[in-house]
Amino acid sequence: MKKRIFTLSIILLCTTICIMAQDKKVTLHIIETSDVHGAFFPVDFFENKPLEGSMARVSTYVNRLRQQHEGNVILLDNGDILQGQPTCYYNNYIKTDVKNVAAEVINYMRFDAETFGNHDVETGHAVYDKWIRDVECPMLGANIIDTATGKPYVAPYAVIERSGVRVAVIGMLTPAIPNWLNEALWSGLRFEEMVSSARFWVNYVKEHEHPDLICGLFHSGWDGGIATSHYDEDASKKVAEQVEGFDIIFFGHDHTEHNVTTDRGVLCLDPSCNAIKVADATVELTQQADGHWHVTKKEGRIVDIRREAIDEQFVRHFQPAIDSVKAYVDRRIGFFTRPIRTRDCFFGSAPFTDFIHNLQLKITGADVSFNAPLSFDSSIEAGDVYVRDMFKLYRYENQIYVMRMTGEEIRKHLEMSYDLWVNTMQSPDDHIMLLSEAAQNDMQRYGFKNLTFNFDSAAGIDYEVDVTKPDGQKVHILRMSNGEPFDEAKWYKVALNSYRGNGGGELLTRGAGIPKDSLNSRIIYMSELDQRYYLTQEIERLGTLTPEANNNWRFVPSAWAEPALRRERKLIFGE
Repeated sequence: MKKRIFTLSIILLCTTICIMAQDKKVTLHIIETSDVHGAFFPVDFFENKPLEGSMARVSTYVNRLRQQHEGNVILLDNGDILQGQPTCYYNNYIKTDVKNVAAEVINYMRFDAETFGNHDVETGHAVYDKWIRDVECPMLGANIIDTATGKPYVAPYAVIERSGVRVAVIGMLTPAIPNWLNEALWSGLRFEEMVSSARFWVNYVKEHEHPDLICGLFHSGWDGGIATSHYDEDASKKVAEQVEGFDIIFFGHDHTEHNVTTDRGVLCLDPSCNAIKVADATVELTQQADGHWHVTKKEGRIVDIRREAIDEQFVRHFQPAIDSVKAYVDRRIGFFTRPIRTRDCFFGSAPFTDFIHNLQLKITGADVSFNAPLSFDSSIEAGDVYVRDMFKLYRYENQIYVMRMTGEEIRKHLEMSYDLWVNTMQSPDDHIMLLSEAAQNDMQRYGFKNLTFNFDSAAGIDYEVDVTKPDGQKVHILRMSNGEPFDEAKWYKVALNSYRGNGGGELLTRGAGIPKDSLNSRIIYMSELDQRYYLTQEIERLGTLTPEANNNWRFVPSAWAEPALRRERKLIFGE
């Protein structure tokens, strides 16, 4: 009898152990920030006012999760962190004798991994190589290849362990870098197509690391963007649909919120930009009798961080950095007798755009200038002008280029620009702007169908844009602005920013018809420093300025265009 009871006890004990092993569960929270663009602190240095989103609010959210879930939180950043707020410029190029503040924020918040973004590469080797050294978590980029070694320039993946669960994170960057940036900024690197790179590294990680969960961390949008025979700019959707093995893909770059699950069951999350929201994936795993973990549940949400309180300890820690940036941007450099606004640039020749046009022509001696509004709705008010205003006047650290273009190429470049920008009106009541309801909440399009930073206008020539004509036939160049004839067969010197000159927006390639591999041979001048530096110098030199529109171009026929422009201004900006 005793023997039977003992045997039953052993059986029950073994059964209980097996049930316990099978029932052991772990719930992970994996948080992603993406395209933070310098929104570290709760102050908008452009406007000298509180910032909507910031890493100071993200910190509050993450700290609460860490307390609630006993450390089972993984924190990831998806790049484009080195450019945006004046904080970045100050730490990238002026205050360079300390750790980059972008790295300091990542370190302070104890991020577990980070990827490169295209705007991080845009800062150049000196800045991003130092940033890589300053960051204490793994920097990822499986498809960023060092041409000297043939191996990834930074770690291709990281393995992060929480409560016995092994999570592999594979990082990748959009391979479209050469379409935007001069090779000097990424010398010694090449960027592999994402689908094939992802397939290789998923298999490698499975074989060598035996993870329980595989995540992608991709600085590449969902789909669309530049598409060539070799790669897609926005390839996250393709990877999710075509590469077996991913459980979750965190992505970004397109500044567009996404929360979708593919037919394969891959959870795909994009929190948009500027530390306004984060992606939060909740993953439940159950341990099997053999010790392996199996995903039993996963769900994602996009969390609005603006509802969170500011982490005051975070602010106190970074107060010296905040004070330094504030002192830098508060320096007075000149005086404007009238305000200038980017919103005016969408409706015709405007002081904001033309101020930059005229500076490009003056610095370079070029015949023609191309330029687009780089911010949707920025303004510099009448009165004192400060360094902070320069970041509203010119958002990015682009150089000035001069390129050789024929008159025909100039016209075709503008044709594509205005085809992206304006509608072909069939009646006086039609929209004149090319708008899209689907883009109302898109933080890169703001209701326009296409990206507003590709809406190039020109100076140095007088021209009309006939909005009743079909695409490719809208632009009629009347003359050079100095009164000389304009000749489509003649070669001209054209000033433009480095993003455009390297092929950004495809206006030179798809629009003007210049082969991508011919662009470098067309460049006859590159400024040593960034556009903003020269704008600042010019304002300081002149002291007091009255920016005016060149009025060298207009939408026609005026009987249709002028009422339509008034309607559109009221619709878009409420005025």
